[in-house]
Parts: sequence; structure tokens; C-alpha cells
Amino acid sequence: MKKRWDIFCKVVDNFGDIGVCWRLARQLKTEHALDVRLWIDDLQVAQRLIPTLDLAATTQQIDGVNIKYWHAQADFSDAAEVVVEAFACGLPEAYVSAMQLQQAKWVNLEYLSAESWVKGFHAKSSPQPSGLVRHFYFPGFTAATGGLIRERDLPLPVTNSTGANHTYQVSLFCYPHAPVDRLLESMAIGTQPIHCYVPDTTILTKVEDFFGQGNLKIGQTIRRGSLTVEVLPFLSQTDYDHLLTRCDINFVRGEDSWVRAIWAGKPFIWQPYQQEGAAHIPKLNAFLAQYYQAMPFAQREAVSAMHLAWLDITFQTEVWQRYLSALPSIALATQQASHALYSQPSLASKLVIFCNNL
Repeated sequence: MKKRWDIFCKVVDNFGDIGVCWRLARQLKTEHALDVRLWIDDLQVAQRLIPTLDLAATTQQIDGVNIKYWHAQADFSDAAEVVVEAFACGLPEAYVSAMQLQQAKWVNLEYLSAESWVKGFHAKSSPQPSGLVRHFYFPGFTAATGGLIRERDLPLPVTNSTGANHTYQVSLFCYPHAPVDRLLESMAIGTQPIHCYVPDTTILTKVEDFFGQGNLKIGQTIRRGSLTVEVLPFLSQTDYDHLLTRCDINFVRGEDSWVRAIWAGKPFIWQPYQQEGAAHIPKLNAFLAQYYQAMPFAQREAVSAMHLAWLDITFQTEVWQRYLSALPSIALATQQASHALYSQPSLASKLVIFCNNL
């Protein structure tokens, strides 16, 4: 009999939480032959990543994963042997009671970070008043952490060299507070031809404002100077992953698209989720220091300046131009860093071993 796992996901940060949970659920099913139920509290948002999701169904199966609508009236009486609480989302009281009867293994999957303190907290346990033990599982970039989500059949990334007259392909996915207008202006006034793909997200209104043209349609292209913008539909995970591998530069955000940019092996600018007290900036700096540690200082400075400028409304064209000038070196370093991480076990594999050993 297959061991059953339940994953609980609250859709808090738009697509990041459900993106991670959906990838993990499918990998546990396909690569580890587990019986997986994924509890989701917002099917409407989830449907954008899982297009075949039926909003009217409280229980359905897609890609072998049983998807359950997490709502107040749901039946929580049947707990799984292993329960993954994604990102401290909290579990229903009735379900925790069922976990007690099952003596379930309880794992809280934490957010990804490269900060040094993560390895000290990874795999720590916390006894609960219910008598259950909650275990903290931290994804990460070193062997002392929980690894990164990566499918077994995901190919090693390959970066193709580009000539001076090459039109750079750029994907743009970011939070609405990013200085989108300043970035587009920098692209437009530069000498390097750029084709920028913008999926249909909340930043589309900023693109419309920049071009002074409202109601941009999916499939439409619009030009200004050296810049061509093409509006894409909101993409499934598979289609988005393909876009990342096709582009020369990827602007990504949060966690799911960030990790997929790493596996694409192409230069990327990551926008972390904005936190109170600017706590996201040390998180960004820790990642850049770890990921690009082997890169020459000048190129590393260009990468760091670009990332920090992307968090700031004072974004300057010079920072973007400096980044483009260093792009060949950045591309090589990015691919090398991706290959190094590829040699480590995946998050799903390490998580299964971790839970089996509890």
C-alpha cells in the first residue's frame, strides 16, 4: 500500500506558494510513487497555474495528484501518514486531531533562503501541545539544507553565446512595485535591440502607461526605440519554464520562478518578496554572495548593483547598461553555478528520506 502524504497550501503570495506546492506534489507522486493529496484554499488563483483545474469540484485528480478544496466545511477526519504544512500556513484544528490518531509525521516546509542561519534551523523539531512533533524543513543551496525543487528528468542548462548584433530575449515577471517604467526606458534608449516578453500579470498596466497605450492585448507587440514588448498570456508552469530557457535574461520574483530561473541557467535578476524592515535585502545579498562567489569582482558588482537597483525606484540606466556589458561573463558564471547546484540531491528526494527517518 502506498504511503499517503498531504500537502496544505494557502495561496498568500499570488502564485509563489501554489507554484512550489504543485511542483512538489507532482514530483512526490511521479518520482516517489506516493499517494499525494494537495489541499488548496484558493482554487481560482491555482487554476492559472493548473489550467485543467475544475473550480466547482471539491475533490479532483490531476497528473495523479488528488486536489482537495481547503474550506471550513471540508472533511478533515482522515489524516495522512505524512503532513506537509507549506510555509507555516496553519492546519485546521479538526485535521490536527486526526493527525493525533494517525500519529502523523508533521513537516513545516519553510521559505527558501541562502542566509547562513538556515543550516542551523533546518531539520529542527518542536513538540506541540497536541503531543505531535512539528519538524522544520528549510530548502537551501548547500548540503546542510533541504535542497531545491528539481525534477529528475530536468536537463542540465546550456547557455548559447550571442553576438553583438543579437536581439536579446528578455522575460519580465515581477511584483507591481518594481521600477518597470525605468527599466523599459533603459531598454528603449539603449543601442542593444531587446525583445521583452511580458506575461499577462498585474504589471501590464505599467507597461501600458509606459507606452501611453491602454488595453494591450495578449499576442500584441509594441515598439519604442530599441525595445519591442510582446504580451503573452499567463503561462502554465511548463510553458513558463520553456520561456526561461529561451531567453537571454530573465526577471523573476518570489520563490518558484526564482528556482526555475536557476535551472534555466540563464542570467536572471531576482526580486525577493518585500518584507517589513527591509528584511528581504539581507536575503538577496546572501543569495548573490553564495551563488556568484566564483565570479570576478567587477562582474559580481554589476550583478549586485542591478539587483539592488531593481528594488529601488531610483533605478538608473547606467546600471542596466553596465549589466549588459558584463553579460557574457555573467552568463558563464550563472551556468556554472547552476551546474554546481544540479549535482546536489533535489528537495523532494531529501524530504522523502528525511520523513522516512523520523
